[in-house]
Amino acid sequence: MPCSPFRYFNSAPEVILTAVLLYIRYPLSLRNVEDLLFERGIDICHETVRYWWNRFGPMVAAQIRRKRVSRMRGFRHWRWHLDEMYVKLNGEMVYLWRAVDHEGEILESFVTRKRDKSAALAFMKKALKRHGRVEKIVTDGLKSYPAAMWELGNLERREMGQWLNNRAENSHLPFRRRERAMLRFRQMKSLQRFASVHASFHNHFNSERHLFSREIYKERRSAALAEWQNLAACTVAIPAQNPPSGEQFALD
Repeated sequence: MPCSPFRYFNSAPEVILTAVLLYIRYPLSLRNVEDLLFERGIDICHETVRYWWNRFGPMVAAQIRRKRVSRMRGFRHWRWHLDEMYVKLNGEMVYLWRAVDHEGEILESFVTRKRDKSAALAFMKKALKRHGRVEKIVTDGLKSYPAAMWELGNLERREMGQWLNNRAENSHLPFRRRERAMLRFRQMKSLQRFASVHASFHNHFNSERHLFSREIYKERRSAALAEWQNLAACTVAIPAQNPPSGEQFALD
């Protein structure tokens, strides 16, 4: 039987996953999550919340991404939207590349220090390797995109025009709200990790309430919560790769 990754922790897995969900899904700081849990009778430090999401956030996000990728491979990818955004990192501007499909789901997030041809090529190779072939790719006027697509041999699939890439531009808004709540980032590694985890959680709970009636939205929200509970139950049975040290254990 596989060992539970929560076996070294005093807190219940439900408490840990609830803290991870609150921090990643909503624009809350670590201390906000600490206060919300304290109101529910759970007394932990905000540094414990930081350790929990760093350890278990990527684990749950990988499960969400794995299920969605396997489900999406049975459908035709007919249009992607690619765009990059500035993110300030200790006063330095870095670039967060994102691929969004025609339904508004974030397919890939990739952080680089430059936005030249090599960065665009690495980003597109990563997205194509994970999600497969696409018929149309919508980009802005950045010249790095056609240079990378010419090397990949799919330049004829590129589309560019005014307002065509609004879907990718709008997908940056939830991440911007989280960035302000977190008071920005300090390391590229933490930025890459959080962008990938946040994208998976956003895709899972994005019910597009502005497109449906109240009843349909409630059904979609209930289905997302039920699937989350199923994923949380599966996470408890995942074997842990690296047991935490004594110092990390003391945070809990």
